[in-house]
Amino acid sequence: MDEEDLPPLGPEFAAQFKRDDKRPPCQLYLISPLAMGGDFPDRLARALDAGPVAAFQFRVKDVDQHEAARLAEPLQRICADREVAFIVNDSISLAKRLGADGVHLGQGDGDPREARAVLGPAAQIGVTCHDSRHLAMEAGEAGADYVAFGAFFPTATKETHHLPDPAILSWWTTVFEIPCVAIGGITPANAAELVAAGADFLAISGSIWSDDEAEAVRRFHGVLARSG
Repeated sequence: MDEEDLPPLGPEFAAQFKRDDKRPPCQLYLISPLAMGGDFPDRLARALDAGPVAAFQFRVKDVDQHEAARLAEPLQRICADREVAFIVNDSISLAKRLGADGVHLGQGDGDPREARAVLGPAAQIGVTCHDSRHLAMEAGEAGADYVAFGAFFPTATKETHHLPDPAILSWWTTVFEIPCVAIGGITPANAAELVAAGADFLAISGSIWSDDEAEAVRRFHGVLARSG
């Protein structure tokens, strides 16, 4: 089904939405900054020890796989020790090399079917779907374990071309069981709106690493507790 064939969404849709109690509570999904040298492993450990985190996405740009693997090794161990899923951004081959828990694919990074064939049935495969219900449905049909919508708010982490209405989260969770991730410019001040709309996970980067990471995680958990 193409996007134009779907019913329009608006704030009134999200306002009428009531989260299905059968869905697990919304959880945190941390995304790394691009710079992960120095004391970043210690910072990651502090963040993960500050409150439950479901997943950590390892995101690097413009480095070869040998350097990426070197950076990933201590971070992957920290996640494994805390039972936090270690997800590689963009690269199926790097996820395979690291034995990562999964991979997150942008629209130009490969097909979920290919990722499944390479990484195996237990891998967690996520797909960026921007503001498109059509892309999300395609990802689900291709076997994605979760779909990601965003950016919901302006963000300095990466260039923003899509600003979906939170109602897309309400629509998705009303129709599909596959979890949805909200991403883009999320802070403790605006997160509650996305939780209320139906986000299963909040993917956060700048709001964690630009400040005291442990305190930031605790602030987000305060929002989740009040919104649950």
